[in-house]
Amino acid sequence: MNDGVSLKADCSQCQALCCVALAFDRSDMFAIDKPAGVACPNLTPDYGCKIHAKLGELGFSGCQRYDCLGAGQRIVNEVFPDIDWMKATLHLPVIMESFAAMRKVHELLELLFTAQKLPLSRKDGATCLQLIAELSPASGWQAETLREFGDSDIRQRVDVFVKGLRNLPKFRIQAQK
Repeated sequence: MNDGVSLKADCSQCQALCCVALAFDRSDMFAIDKPAGVACPNLTPDYGCKIHAKLGELGFSGCQRYDCLGAGQRIVNEVFPDIDWMKATLHLPVIMESFAAMRKVHELLELLFTAQKLPLSRKDGATCLQLIAELSPASGWQAETLREFGDSDIRQRVDVFVKGLRNLPKFRIQAQK
C-alpha cells in the first residue's frame, strides 16, 4: 500500500525547488556556495539547468545525487498549484518551509513502505498502516498542516516503530535459479 504517493522525483513536474530552497557549500560536491532561498545561478527561467548535461564535470555532483523523493512535485502540484515562486517571490519562504516538511514526510513514507515488505506481525502491520495514514491525510497536505507536521510527534513514532522491527526473526531471501 502506498496510497498512490510517488516517492520518485519527477523534475518535469516541479519548479526546481531544490535549486532555490537548498543551501550548499563549496566542496567536492558543489562548485559554489549558495544560501537557501537564493536561486542557483545555473537555473533557467523555465526551471531548467544550464549545465545539467555536465553537472559532474563542472563540480555539481551533489545535484546529481540529490533526491527529493517526489516532494518537489507534490508541493508544486498539490500544495501550491497556482503559485509560481519565480513570479511570486513573496510566497517563497512558505513554499521552502513546506518543501522541507514534505521531504521529511516522504522520508518517513519511504521507511514505512519498505517496512511493509517485511514479515510484519498483524499488530506491526496495523501500526504501519496507521502511520502511513497519518502521513497521507485524506484532505491532502496544505502549508498549515505541513507546518503542524513539524511540531508533531509522528517522526518519533515512526522512528520507534522502525527500530522495533530489529526484533523481527531473521528471514532468508532465496536466490532465484
